[in-house]
Amino acid sequence: KETTSTEKVWAALNDPKKRVVAQVAPAIRVAIGEEFGMEPGTRVTGKLAKALEYLGFDDIFDTNWAADLTIMEEGTEFLTRVKNALTGGQSVLPMITSCSPGWIKYIEHTFPDLLPHLSTCKSPHTMMGAVVKSYYAEKLGVDPGDMFVVSVMPCTAKKFEIGRPEMQNDGYANVDAVITTRELGDMIKEAGIDFVNLPDREFDAPLGMSSGAADIFGLTGGVMEAALRTVYELVTGRELPFENLHVTPIVGLEKIKEAVIKIENPLKEYAFLDGVEVRVAVTSGLKNAKVLLDQIQAGKSPYHFIEVMGCPGGCITGGGQPRSTDPDVRLKRMKNLYDEDESKVLRKSHENPYIISFYKEFLGEPNGHLSHELLHTHYVRRGKYNEFTNETFVLSAPQKKKQPQAAGRVVARPEEKSAASHSRREELESVRVLNL
Repeated sequence: KETTSTEKVWAALNDPKKRVVAQVAPAIRVAIGEEFGMEPGTRVTGKLAKALEYLGFDDIFDTNWAADLTIMEEGTEFLTRVKNALTGGQSVLPMITSCSPGWIKYIEHTFPDLLPHLSTCKSPHTMMGAVVKSYYAEKLGVDPGDMFVVSVMPCTAKKFEIGRPEMQNDGYANVDAVITTRELGDMIKEAGIDFVNLPDREFDAPLGMSSGAADIFGLTGGVMEAALRTVYELVTGRELPFENLHVTPIVGLEKIKEAVIKIENPLKEYAFLDGVEVRVAVTSGLKNAKVLLDQIQAGKSPYHFIEVMGCPGGCITGGGQPRSTDPDVRLKRMKNLYDEDESKVLRKSHENPYIISFYKEFLGEPNGHLSHELLHTHYVRRGKYNEFTNETFVLSAPQKKKQPQAAGRVVARPEEKSAASHSRREELESVRVLNL
């Protein structure tokens, strides 16, 4: 069970000096209903926003807005890397997504030499926090120190992420508290709110409107599809040539998925991409990520762009989500996030009018100077035992008592013990890194 942050959030909500801002990850809207006996995967976006209002949050924003922002930044970064690679400049490919903090912690520990492959984009919720405590605080005339940002996340690793020194600007943490889907469910119950019968409500402007592309960030393959919808159209002036904008080869729960998209007749400024076959891969779960990282380390990766999520299936099955006994829970949550996407009028991140105005009014341009100050980050070369850092940990292992061997007991051969032990260590390592 996660270390709870609800007391910290209640304290902020009851502090008259604090302006408390909530933001909600895409995977929450198809999961939190399960905490109240609803069918797994039920879309409860409007009820979720209303419950946050009743809890007393001053602003109720959608992390999806920041997912659209992430696509603008990450897509621009990818195009810059590809252009440099094709025109003789310095570049590191394949570029790998950076939204999942469990995945980031894993690569820092186990493949520290491959960190340059990571996108420098912060995760969407930390981007949102940075925007709230700069752009939004300035608009309100509020001291950023009096803003308290709460992220409702499907992920327990986000709790570690917000404590990273990289996730702050001007001395203020981007996000002050992370609560999981389950923790929000507990708060709603504690407040006596009848969630199932709540009316719907919209998220607040200006940081509450999003495209359908942002909704699918909660799925394995969703970040990649959202990026391709925007990048392909920016490069060619045409929509991504897949039915209903879904990149079919990377949809679903397979361990490793890949797609090839050929660029033909691009716009003049992207003529260097004419005829290029862009190769992408998508995976979730750290064991599967290792397969793709081994390829990169061996110099044999055929890809330009890779999406990795730490949790198998993506955020819909994050460690902070409701625990379901329904064997089809992943499929149900996945289907309803795609339905949420398809229900939107705008389905591409670059079409979000609030994102467009945000760049005009505040940032200037994607990957510009201010963007890099607020929305981008760097990573820590840790090594498996933090040997590349100054961090030290002292653990005292309990002494094992020798157990008498029972009569007739079959003792495993050393090689069998070694194989079994190695398998268990692999499984435990994935869990350990995700929880760090």
